[in-house]
Amino acid sequence: MTAIMRRYADVGDLRAMQRLTQRVWSVASPHHVGDLAWGRLMYTLDRADWPIALWEAGGRVVAWGWAHLPDDLRLQVDPAFPELVEEILAWFDESAAGGPREINVLDAQRELHDALVRHGYRPRDDAPYFRYHSRPLTDLPEPVLPDGFTARAVRGDHDVDRRVAVHQAAWSSTGVTTESYRAIMDAWPYRPELDWIVEAPDGRFAANCLIWYDDAHRVGLIEPVGTDPAHRRRGLSRAVCLAALHALRRAGATSSIVCPRGDEDYPVPQALYRGLGFHPYARTHTYVKLGQTE
Repeated sequence: MTAIMRRYADVGDLRAMQRLTQRVWSVASPHHVGDLAWGRLMYTLDRADWPIALWEAGGRVVAWGWAHLPDDLRLQVDPAFPELVEEILAWFDESAAGGPREINVLDAQRELHDALVRHGYRPRDDAPYFRYHSRPLTDLPEPVLPDGFTARAVRGDHDVDRRVAVHQAAWSSTGVTTESYRAIMDAWPYRPELDWIVEAPDGRFAANCLIWYDDAHRVGLIEPVGTDPAHRRRGLSRAVCLAALHALRRAGATSSIVCPRGDEDYPVPQALYRGLGFHPYARTHTYVKLGQTE
């Protein structure tokens, strides 16, 4: 069966990409349905209208490529169509217009490692990397909060401004806006009961944890977590994660995954998750291809 490429059109195509990702997901997969929703919708299109191509066969998406220009590629391919890896890499070459290219690959993706080498990519051993962690939702400790602080789920549009404000404070970035967060809240598989915050005594939100639930595999992805710098070193990130994980278990999940940086330059998130009982099981490896003028 021949696969036909077309350009991404709208949020309906995001759902089609998620269906492929969910269909082929395993614990060794590089993508989760939640990180597609977060990655596509966290910014408005005027800030991040990255090129995306879809390959369809038999009425469904069997591969996609997502060029986070200027240099980063994400991709997913149905194992029944391995030849599409070559097409996606060629499409990325065209999209990058001769500039440098970079792809992160998980340990288990041996065929993709080999394809990248054939296409002129080389491993970059000194690059930052991400470490994938998992945890069964058994023996979860109860969250502990300082006096006057409360952990709860987001209450829809009523909370959206404060929800955005705590994210912006935690990440020192205004990229996520009220407009983009409303789009996130409208997207599958967002669930307000899995979007948790810690509310400070003055009513402001001090920390947050968002979990995306793939109910087909009963696994939730933590993405993202943050604490306002004014409230750090009080255990709020730990508490809000535990509260959200308890809610994830009540939703029917059996496990959770999270993918923090794993290199020594960014140690705090990894320490947080390991302290919560997460265990590493895979890591990314970076491959680069220099631009034509380098």
